[in-house]
Amino acid sequence: MRFAIVGGVGFVVDAGMLALLLWATPLGPFFGRLVSIPCGLAVTWICNRTLTFGPSNRSAVHEGARYGGVGIASSILNYLVFSGILLAVPQTPPLAALVVASLAAMVFSYLGYSRLVFDR
Repeated sequence: MRFAIVGGVGFVVDAGMLALLLWATPLGPFFGRLVSIPCGLAVTWICNRTLTFGPSNRSAVHEGARYGGVGIASSILNYLVFSGILLAVPQTPPLAALVVASLAAMVFSYLGYSRLVFDR
């Protein structure tokens, strides 16, 4: 349950940053996600480390590197689903595509974080 809540917080950061970038810059949804994804990833690492799993037995640097590795893989999956939706159905609102893509990456990231980063 805590993982889902933390994921929700990361989603709000990701979506909020994307919405801000779409409103305030000419980046567009594809480049905007390249900025918003790392913002959400940083927030979820801090929250998962303190609220969901607790720190691992590794140093924060090593744990962060592992978290980043799983996060990058999950983010690539997320971005591919997001882009695929927008390319297949161009009239889809970017934030709707973000919701679907984030749900698709959620299971993958939970398995990776719980087993490869926090040893659960």
